[in-house]
Amino acid sequence: MGLFKFIKEAGAKLFGGSAQAATPDALKEEVKGHGFDADKLGIDVQGDKVKVSGQAVSQEEAEKIILSLGNTYGVAEVDTSDLQVQQPAKASVMYTVQKGDTLWAIAEKHYGKGKGAKYTEIVKANSPPVKNPDMIQPGWVLRIPDLA
Repeated sequence: MGLFKFIKEAGAKLFGGSAQAATPDALKEEVKGHGFDADKLGIDVQGDKVKVSGQAVSQEEAEKIILSLGNTYGVAEVDTSDLQVQQPAKASVMYTVQKGDTLWAIAEKHYGKGKGAKYTEIVKANSPPVKNPDMIQPGWVLRIPDLA
């Protein structure tokens, strides 16, 4: 799949949230906490870089695994070059939340003017970590799914 960049000071803090990424075991627990089978994954941490290998069932699952790893404090990059997708599909656009962004404005930016109400599709594509649409954080990376 490739290399995904994140803001390492943004995201969920695991076990106190040091400047470096959490341990592979803590990151596996984070992936499991999002409802995915982390037993099929290999996670290697080197400083603020995480390399994930193994298999994901679908493109959507792979993207959510990437976000569950990358949107943790201390992670600057997620390398997915060794992650296999069993049911490939078109990749979603990844968007880094900026200060002042709202999901409505993000939806209009990506789907077109007058389509802000489609922010619910962005919420669905990012649950978790987006539990409350009014509480997105600058630095988070969100999946912007295709509306097709």
